[in-house]
Amino acid sequence: MSRSAFTPSAADSAAGAEVRIDRSAAERDDRDLLPRLLHDPRTRVLAVRRDAAPLVGGRLALVEHGRLRGAATGTAEITVPGVREWAFLGRDGDGGAIVLAVLAEDAPDDLVANASWAPLRAAGGDLPAGEAELLTTAVALAGWLRDAPFCPACGTLTEVRHAGWSRHCPACGREHFPRTDPAVIVLLTSAGSDDRILLGANAAWGGRRYSCFAGFAEAGESLEDAVAREVEEEAGVRLRDIAYRYSQAWPYPRSLMLGFRARVVDDADARPDGEEIVEVRWFTRDEIGAALSDESDVTLPGAASIARRLIDDWYRGIA
Repeated sequence: MSRSAFTPSAADSAAGAEVRIDRSAAERDDRDLLPRLLHDPRTRVLAVRRDAAPLVGGRLALVEHGRLRGAATGTAEITVPGVREWAFLGRDGDGGAIVLAVLAEDAPDDLVANASWAPLRAAGGDLPAGEAELLTTAVALAGWLRDAPFCPACGTLTEVRHAGWSRHCPACGREHFPRTDPAVIVLLTSAGSDDRILLGANAAWGGRRYSCFAGFAEAGESLEDAVAREVEEEAGVRLRDIAYRYSQAWPYPRSLMLGFRARVVDDADARPDGEEIVEVRWFTRDEIGAALSDESDVTLPGAASIARRLIDDWYRGIA
């Protein structure tokens, strides 16, 4: 996300205002950036607890640092009970900074007043596109800051640098950065018809939700090879006409999902692996339409996911 639209506060949301967010990555080299920004009244804070953020009126609640419950204002050291780390996310179109507050798991809901909390999986599909991207970035960065405090090379506790975007090991001198793992996801159409798609039911979902086939790319493997391998492993079919569509950052735990569409060579080969995928099923366009309209017992991926977008685009005839 180099620049994205999002709404900076509940008041602005009510007025329908929309601004742009710029990561402004060059500023991260300033070691005094975060303390200075947290004393700037224009700065807004996005709090993240695990993968959830506060919402007001269905929009992200971005608040002044001093309005977080328990904030110590007017001091040189920035302290808020429940905040484990701070990080710089970027600037809005008026030059105001957006700062991430990484919360402890037991941080109270009322840390942000009058807000309800929702995870990215639930809220992402209903947020404006820019806000969804901002929340995705915040959840991904928060997860790394929270879960990777030690140097993987020597085990020493690292120091956060670059306004939350790197960690330095004081023992061995290594620099560490947020990790992103490439994963592929693919929508499969029938060998003989563009009006049928193959979806699978994952064992982790109890066999109740049907989605596209996905998996992580292995070391030394091209994305196209990863698509073909994962699908043959999970659904037993060989593919042709593998074509890239678009990507989506997905911080569960730290993935970049690369979306594809492909055609099956022989529909009759389709079968579940019986372990990860418990059922595969061919769906017609009418059946998918009924599922999208909640007029069937078939459950599809959530609106925030790239899987849902791949299915939606196919259903609407977007090539």
